[in-house]
Amino acid sequence: MSATPQRHRRARRLTITALAVTAGAGAMVAAALPAGAASGGGAAKSRTVDVQMLSFNDFHGTLEPPQGSSGNVSELQADGTTKAIPAGGVEYLATSLREARKGHEYSVTAAAGDMIGGSPMLSGLFHDEPSIEALNKLKLDVTSVGNHEFDEGKTELRRMQYGGCHPTEGCFEYGKEFTGSEFKYLAANVTDEKTKRPMLSPTFIWKKGDVKIGFIGVTLEGTPDVVTADGVKGLKFGDEVETINKYAAELNKQGVKSIVALIHEGGLPASGAYNYDCDVPGAGAGISGAIVDIAKNVDPKVDALVTGHTHQAYACNIPDPAGNPRMVTSAASYGRLFTDTTLTYDRKTKDIVRTPVSSPKPVNKVVTRTQPKAPDMTELIQRWNTLAAPVANRPEGFISADIPGRGSEAPEKPLGDLIADAQLEATAPADKGGAQLAIMNPGGIRADLAYKASGAEGDGVVTYGESYTVQPFNNMMNIVDLTGAQLITALQQQVSGPVNGVSPKILQVSKGFTYTLDMTKAGADRIVVDSVKLDGAAIDPAKTYRVAMNEFLAGGGDGFTVLKEHKNKLVGVADLDAFNAYLSKSTAATPIAPPAADRITLIN
Repeated sequence: MSATPQRHRRARRLTITALAVTAGAGAMVAAALPAGAASGGGAAKSRTVDVQMLSFNDFHGTLEPPQGSSGNVSELQADGTTKAIPAGGVEYLATSLREARKGHEYSVTAAAGDMIGGSPMLSGLFHDEPSIEALNKLKLDVTSVGNHEFDEGKTELRRMQYGGCHPTEGCFEYGKEFTGSEFKYLAANVTDEKTKRPMLSPTFIWKKGDVKIGFIGVTLEGTPDVVTADGVKGLKFGDEVETINKYAAELNKQGVKSIVALIHEGGLPASGAYNYDCDVPGAGAGISGAIVDIAKNVDPKVDALVTGHTHQAYACNIPDPAGNPRMVTSAASYGRLFTDTTLTYDRKTKDIVRTPVSSPKPVNKVVTRTQPKAPDMTELIQRWNTLAAPVANRPEGFISADIPGRGSEAPEKPLGDLIADAQLEATAPADKGGAQLAIMNPGGIRADLAYKASGAEGDGVVTYGESYTVQPFNNMMNIVDLTGAQLITALQQQVSGPVNGVSPKILQVSKGFTYTLDMTKAGADRIVVDSVKLDGAAIDPAKTYRVAMNEFLAGGGDGFTVLKEHKNKLVGVADLDAFNAYLSKSTAATPIAPPAADRITLIN
């Protein structure tokens, strides 16, 4: 979501005598010749050359334009208001990247994880093979892994890299074997517990002519907290800063002085507008979150940080530990934006020139839907849609209006309430678990339900493809015993702890479960304990309640460690099956209306 308008290139002409090099800070040098002039016309090579780096993050297999509010970016206007711009779709992303590369002799394309996983049905139904094929066509060079790359475990992730047909479902297209990614997946801080070695390559060196740029890829250390236990079984996730610094030193020993870190961890800009300037009133003043501490501690040998995970957009200058300028970028999610960064490479020092006036600031650019579609991507989408059609187009239910989910910025989301209600209905019967309430993690809601038809199904019809896009993980429902005290602690863990205290994760709750969230207070005190009620009765800390949740939450995911203390677990249906069963009870005459989202009383 964040991209600042393209700034005019500043003239830069430094002389060798003006050289001021800070160790590891990137070359603070430029030749007496104009920077960035490539050799040509028989002239001698200039000392510096501009390398274009195009980057994006959190693609999540979103081949078709995302629906609802998730398919827009917010643009800050001159009068301070914001405007929603439809964006995204790989047909348009391909056109954008190909146009951006024109005229650039040196151009590298990088990403910061979550290229796959949590994907819409078109990709997810085929274990994300369509997305890997699309990313190959986009000429992606390198990406870090993200937490969602581990949704199906390390063996499946290796298949994404090296190819081969699915071990149980086989090859999806007759006569074709999946060839894997042509780009490099990096997992520097993900080691095999047995071998102690990175499960995939830790670094990648991009070369063109005499230009070399090293990339280090890491995912967030807390990946085990946001992925099911099976997904990360046998793996250890290391500290991001320690890992990057270790491999930056190794790259230096190999003679690689220009280094970019691809980090699947991110920040939270003060504004959701993609063109918000997070360097006002000072460098990095408008951004918070985990990436700030990471950026402040990553070795000055690293010249730029491409980040992700938070689905936000920003291009901020967060100075490195030596006080030198260093850009930290993120391009929102779902292919709605890409970042265009100029890296000025010094051929003598083999490092990136990094001064406040050395190059234009990175720019986040909107992947608009008014530009032509890339024909090869259109063909790819049509081919996979043909394979998916018998399942994808099946009607599941009816809605009377848009039901916001992923695109909603409110703590309580109408679609979250609907999903929790569906889970409660599926698990309430005595022989299905006897659940009294259901809770749903907000990160598991991957899209909105849009009233407008996405195909030929008609307005208000929810197809299997659309419900799958909302709930793609196929998590099994767990019905467990929790005490009232544990339930209250779970609510408190929404807004406390090292992660949720900074970026709250508000559980979506089923009908009849109510409480007050007071955001004027801090930490666990934000939960007004005596307001927590079930069907109008105060929760009794000593009483045992039957609670339905998906297996991710039951395993303590998203920082809800108290939920792991449950007892008497019964495994129920898959969450998607519960959702579709609930939708199936609606008709064209009796569609589901958006829930009022009035179960959590919010005090700002």
